[in-house]
Amino acid sequence: MSPSSPAPGSPALADAGDRAGAHGLLPDFCSLPMTLGVVLYGALLAILLTLASPSPLAEFWARLGPLALLVLVIALLSASLLCVLRRPLGCVDGRVAVVLSLIVIVGAALLVAYGAVQLLPWAESGGLLPSDGTEGLMIRVGLISAIVGALLLRYLYLHRQWRAQVEAVANARFQTLQARIRPHFLFNSMNTIASLTQTNPRLAEEVTEDLADLFRASLSTEATSTSLDDELELTRRYLNIEAQRLGDRMRVDWDLVDLPGDALVPPLILQPLVENAVYHGIQPSSEPGRIEIVGRYRRGMVTLSIRNTLPDPRLPAGTPHKGNRMALDNVAQRMQAMFPEVARVTRSRVDGDYLVRLTFPHPRRQ
Repeated sequence: MSPSSPAPGSPALADAGDRAGAHGLLPDFCSLPMTLGVVLYGALLAILLTLASPSPLAEFWARLGPLALLVLVIALLSASLLCVLRRPLGCVDGRVAVVLSLIVIVGAALLVAYGAVQLLPWAESGGLLPSDGTEGLMIRVGLISAIVGALLLRYLYLHRQWRAQVEAVANARFQTLQARIRPHFLFNSMNTIASLTQTNPRLAEEVTEDLADLFRASLSTEATSTSLDDELELTRRYLNIEAQRLGDRMRVDWDLVDLPGDALVPPLILQPLVENAVYHGIQPSSEPGRIEIVGRYRRGMVTLSIRNTLPDPRLPAGTPHKGNRMALDNVAQRMQAMFPEVARVTRSRVDGDYLVRLTFPHPRRQ
């Protein structure tokens, strides 16, 4: 190794290894979801090839078993090789990496097919292999693996681009949401602080500090995640500010049990929902209202619920503000971007109250 070469495990080499993902053309074949996907698509391909064969349907299961084994061995070998070659592929141009990946897939298929012929000489005579001999089998396997591999890589590329687009839209909506929150909330908060400076200067200083912390988090655009403890603390600070303005009109009940404070979540996922509860549920009501924040951790899943009363439309000033669901949609998109296919954000009516529930995974603590 030359003096200028990066040592194994060094950040420079790790960055080079991740460059294939930076191309946006190749997925991470080392991940468990990708491995499971390869197994699933391999099984489906084996079923399709068996159905397309000219053999009678009565022989379907007898032919499916060996063919499925052959296809799955090819698929898993190809995925393993692409996982091992992830770093070298990250050092070349993205399109070259795709071509090399396709060559790896075809090469793995030919290798497995040739090995099957050599290890199972009875397969051809038993009718499990094509009747045109080893040469015909190799041509078929090469062409099928090239076509299927190209389609698979194209599909994975489009899926990766779709995920990137979803994250970009979520980030853009997050910035828009921040711009929407600041004006009316800042105006109300400054009025509250102005009135407190004459009646309770010490409390005015505390509210000012809460406001500063809240806007420091709101204005930060670099952080992609924050801890659950920090998110809950930020929400408490927001509610403390609103409590000075609304007084006895708002009651907040916290019910948090055994939550993992180190769980990572997107920044500002609770405060916009709680602000919605205040703006749509508490503020327009002429009667006192309640906000209930419940948190539970069970079986590796964190569940957070924000429940608020709604104004009675029969009473004066009881018409709730109309919303465009920007905050809720934004939170749902960012949760999906951080926890694909696992996180859930739901809304419902429960006994006349409005309920929003967030569910996301966190590894079970020892």
